[in-house]
Amino acid sequence: MAASENEKEKKIEQHDHHQDEQQHRNKKRKQVFPYGNYRAYYGYRLGQDTEEDPRLKVFKKEWFEGKDCLDIGCNAGIITIQIAKKFCCRSILGVDIDPDRVQDAYWHLQKLMRMKKATKRPGNAPKLEVGESANGSDCSIEGSSNEETKDSPRNCSSEETDLFDIVSFRNEDFVNSRDPPNKHYDTILCLSVTKWIHLNWGDDGLLTLFSKIWRLLRPSHADLGKKLSNSFPSEQGGILVLEPQPWKSYDKNHKVSETTRTNYQNIIFHPQLFQDILLDKIGFRTVEDITSSVSGSKSGFNRPILVFQK
Repeated sequence: MAASENEKEKKIEQHDHHQDEQQHRNKKRKQVFPYGNYRAYYGYRLGQDTEEDPRLKVFKKEWFEGKDCLDIGCNAGIITIQIAKKFCCRSILGVDIDPDRVQDAYWHLQKLMRMKKATKRPGNAPKLEVGESANGSDCSIEGSSNEETKDSPRNCSSEETDLFDIVSFRNEDFVNSRDPPNKHYDTILCLSVTKWIHLNWGDDGLLTLFSKIWRLLRPSHADLGKKLSNSFPSEQGGILVLEPQPWKSYDKNHKVSETTRTNYQNIIFHPQLFQDILLDKIGFRTVEDITSSVSGSKSGFNRPILVFQK
């Protein structure tokens, strides 16, 4: 009888141990981010003490001011919101494959707008630093203090402008989604995204990404081949701001899934070929390398930034 009870207890312990192991494995699986959709991406890219993303210091106002912009792979929306706030876009849409990151992005936008309202009260000038979103991601975004509004180049007349009218976010698998009909953007950002698209969809996915960006960018006078309507008042075509990860970064992340493992082995178009592909195959007219102007990036994030003109 005692032996039977011991066997039951042993089976229960084994079952509990199996459940604990299963829960541990499930927890580990939940922490895998096969698309680079890290929960705390900006927390460790920018750090606790960085008030502004260093890349914004080299971005030109004319790329964004009064322009319709698209941010591919926006993650928690930090740089999307900072661009809208600093450069006064007419509109900027951030898209991300992970619905949780899109939720984080709207959370940060709402928090910033609440803080803007708080600054209008006498004696209040708060600044939003590193906070935790609804999904627990630690991210950093500046609030709008009275001093900042005074010293900055109007920040889209930040006291009057509601960022909800400018900034929006959407959950989208950009590579595999259909182009919106008759939609063009003046500026498209693709910052530290190419590696993840490349690993998940291979060379074909990368070429699809570049081709789709080309189609979505506003045409130039030469592209239209006729007198422009008011829809396209500028002689120049749209621009792509590209920040590709180096090949050594692929090596660190290619084991996140079986798909990425397989694609990694079959990739032909390494990042050093991207510039030639975009100019010679896709059709961009010019490229400007602004990498050397970027300073203040954390170790591991000193990546090239290339600006392509359609």
